Amino acid sequence: MKTTRTLLSLILLLAVNVAVFAQKGPKIEFESTTVDYGTVVKGEDSGLRKFTFTNTGDAPLIINKVNSTCGCTIPSSPKEPILPGKSGEIEVKYSMRPGPIRKTITVESNAINYEEGRIALNIRGLVEEKKEETPAPEAENKKVLIEGFQDKQ
Repeated sequence: MKTTRTLLSLILLLAVNVAVFAQKGPKIEFESTTVDYGTVVKGEDSGLRKFTFTNTGDAPLIINKVNSTCGCTIPSSPKEPILPGKSGEIEVKYSMRPGPIRKTITVESNAINYEEGRIALNIRGLVEEKKEETPAPEAENKKVLIEGFQDKQ
């Protein structure tokens, strides 16, 4: 009986220690890990979007590196540590190349709530070419009819 009680006490102590140590450090929580551009028109949209995050941990959060899957997406991140309870932003500028947008930005930090402090952010959407305005076909038809009418007189 005494051995069982000692064993249970040891297991409880170990569980409490694991829980305490597991929660120490910076944690990064994003409002959203995906930004949807929707359908945008090249030349009418800057391509700049932001991912907002908060350090929900108890130590300063350091963003070590932010990488993109291609050169058409340029990310930038805070250079200073983000203190516990404070927020920051990772800006992403897409080149607005016409076609579908499906890119991943990888954030590397000292956050303990993601494996090796890495988290993937996604951008998606569709960039269309700017449509040139052309005169309405009705106006051209009216002009031809009028010119044709004048020729008969």
